[in-house]
Amino acid sequence: MIALGVVSLLTDLSSEMIYPLLPVFLVSVLGAGAVALGVVEGVAESAAALLKVVSGRLSDRTGRRKPLVLAGYGLSSVAKPLIGAAAAWPWVAGLRFVDRLGKGLRTSPRDALIADVSDDTTRGAAYGLHRAMDHAGAVVGPLVAAGLLLIPGIGIRQVFYLAAIPGVAVLVVLWFGVREPRRRPPSAVSAHGGVDGRGAIGADLRRLLVAVAVFTLGNSADAFLLLRFSDLGVATGWLAVLWAAHNLVRMGSSWVGGRWSDRVGRKPLMVAGWMLYAVVYLGFSATSELVPLLALFLVYGLYFGLTEPVERAWVAGLASPDRRGAAFGWYHAAVGFAALPASLLFGVVYTTIGPGVAFGVGSTLAAAAAVILIGVPDTRPVAAPPSA
Repeated sequence: MIALGVVSLLTDLSSEMIYPLLPVFLVSVLGAGAVALGVVEGVAESAAALLKVVSGRLSDRTGRRKPLVLAGYGLSSVAKPLIGAAAAWPWVAGLRFVDRLGKGLRTSPRDALIADVSDDTTRGAAYGLHRAMDHAGAVVGPLVAAGLLLIPGIGIRQVFYLAAIPGVAVLVVLWFGVREPRRRPPSAVSAHGGVDGRGAIGADLRRLLVAVAVFTLGNSADAFLLLRFSDLGVATGWLAVLWAAHNLVRMGSSWVGGRWSDRVGRKPLMVAGWMLYAVVYLGFSATSELVPLLALFLVYGLYFGLTEPVERAWVAGLASPDRRGAAFGWYHAAVGFAALPASLLFGVVYTTIGPGVAFGVGSTLAAAAAVILIGVPDTRPVAAPPSA
């Protein structure tokens, strides 16, 4: 778990040297607009959705997760720094596509591997630790980028190139530090239905995935939040600092939120997180004042801690143990398939009608998803009765 956490920390360090600068790079350097930004982010996330299903199922059938995890991180480590050489926004879209293919290869097997080495009473904490370390990299990455931009002769493109260094370190840690437990491939019987009579996608898990898909339709890329601050005059270097502060909140809330879900259940925290998201987006739709928006952006980090580790622990709890890879594949596919229309819709509304309406649509869909979530059974562990 610690080694996987370090891998995620280094990966996000590399990614977040790039991500907060990407909207400015697309709009100011390459001359793209908000719609193009929506295309880039939506295609990047949706392109890998089907691959997440395939890689998850493959890791179940072969009994091996690590080779797919290693291949996925390797592909992303190569693609991301090459964005700095792009001469037009379609090239950025292509490289983000390759980067997300890498994420598609690794994500479902990695999340299933975390479930393999934890149990129902600690699974929320396990995912909370992983997400916290992931966000720690997201805190350091923008600060590194901001520091590099202060050095004469280093611009946005050079920062992208230097992001290759932590990418190489990811592969070293993953190769030598991560060891998966021995697992047998599922039998012919369990591969079709699961040893407990449930497939990877039982009725309860399907209801959860429907709620996740509805929420994702209103969950546009965070790049639009950064673009909103850029439109209000926040300098590029300060965007990186703001993104780091936001991820600092994410880091702390992920660790706490995951542990809480082991005690109080998954559903209460998920509903609270999605309603918080709705409130934050409602705030972004109602005001264009910089100070309130800065406060809302930091509060927005709490939503991730209440949902990211909890969603994964909930999926693992609703899936048959020998079908977790496939279950996570469908979970990530539900998010990925909804991401493209979400970002495209947001980008079009942002440009043609205005930011306020775009954020208002996101708020409404988040509240609707929280209502759907109420009908999904919780998976909070029930303590055994005391022995006589």
